[in-house]
Amino acid sequence: MSASSKLPPFDPADPLGIDDLLEPEDLAVRDTVRAWATDRVLPHVADWYEKGELPVIRELAKELGRIGALGMSLDGYGCAGASAVQYGLACLELEAADSGIRSLVSVQGSLAMYAIHRFGSEEQKQTWLPRMAAGDVIGCFGLTEPDHGSDPASMRTYAKRDGSDWVLDGRKMWITNGSVAGVAVVWAQTEEGVRGFVVPTDSPGFSAPEIKHKWSLRASVTSELVLDDVRLPADAVLPEVVGLKGPLSCLSHARYGIVWGAMGAARSCFETAVDYAKSREQFGRPIGGFQLTQAKLADMAVELHKGILLAHHLGRRMDAGRLRPEQVSFGKLNNVREAIEICRTARTILGANGISLEYPVMRHATNLESVLTYEGTVEMHQLVLGKALTGLDAFR
Repeated sequence: MSASSKLPPFDPADPLGIDDLLEPEDLAVRDTVRAWATDRVLPHVADWYEKGELPVIRELAKELGRIGALGMSLDGYGCAGASAVQYGLACLELEAADSGIRSLVSVQGSLAMYAIHRFGSEEQKQTWLPRMAAGDVIGCFGLTEPDHGSDPASMRTYAKRDGSDWVLDGRKMWITNGSVAGVAVVWAQTEEGVRGFVVPTDSPGFSAPEIKHKWSLRASVTSELVLDDVRLPADAVLPEVVGLKGPLSCLSHARYGIVWGAMGAARSCFETAVDYAKSREQFGRPIGGFQLTQAKLADMAVELHKGILLAHHLGRRMDAGRLRPEQVSFGKLNNVREAIEICRTARTILGANGISLEYPVMRHATNLESVLTYEGTVEMHQLVLGKALTGLDAFR
């Protein structure tokens, strides 16, 4: 660089210049989702969270369908066919509004739609995916059970053959979108191994009571799935997979979105803390002018943008077909853990105001407590990485 070359100005919102890595199409996706979330979620989400409800979920799903956010990284069947990086940017913007909104999109696209798209028959794809991409049908994904979360191989939900039909019995727990879903992808034990089933939620014997009394992900619909002798035709089974590799591959795809999404929650808290520190005065001047506050903000910025860089790197690997599940565990473990720390540090800068729903900080912090453990606890991802690093399996 010559002495006469002019450096670009330092951008506090993008201190590492990460936007330089993005294509115009990437920026367009990000800006579209950010504008939608700013208009449709942010003015209402504190009220939804306080009441513990998401009353407009069906309307939001259709709007998300219109902007191409549902199943957006899938090809065909009305899906946007976006890149992995573009999908990640969308997750970041959605979770900057609220983790519950990103969860709605992740479960719809990365779990329910992804399972049908990757493992379903052509008839299943044609029947469900276009309507799900449009938001006309909401989907859910039934894997976790009341007594079996981190150990899905021990699930008790069972599907048995009865003539040409299948009959499903069992329970699933902590299912996002469950009570508003029109279709559920349910995983069950069979004589052949674990199989996935596409279950219309109006099937006799299927019910989805909503789970209440949550102190996290309150602006999200969470349910139990109850299957009492649910009879399905032979073609309800996902034909292209047998075994846990089916649901685990879906989880890996969804975890990738969390790698980005957690940084959205962290960014919201960080930006709130910066704005507050510049306007809140103590001892005659803004608290942002004190060394200890600046140290906190600097550390938060470093971890936030390291996390975004990590998410971007994993996205490029996914787009190149080179992303391994262990690398997704790396991202989920680091980014959610650091996002929680950023939220907690932001709370200290806001002081007592940090616990008020007038600010997003405590809402994000409590939401991330769920994100920390769903789709793989900290311990599970540590053991995934431990096995990859040593070659030794410590799960059992």
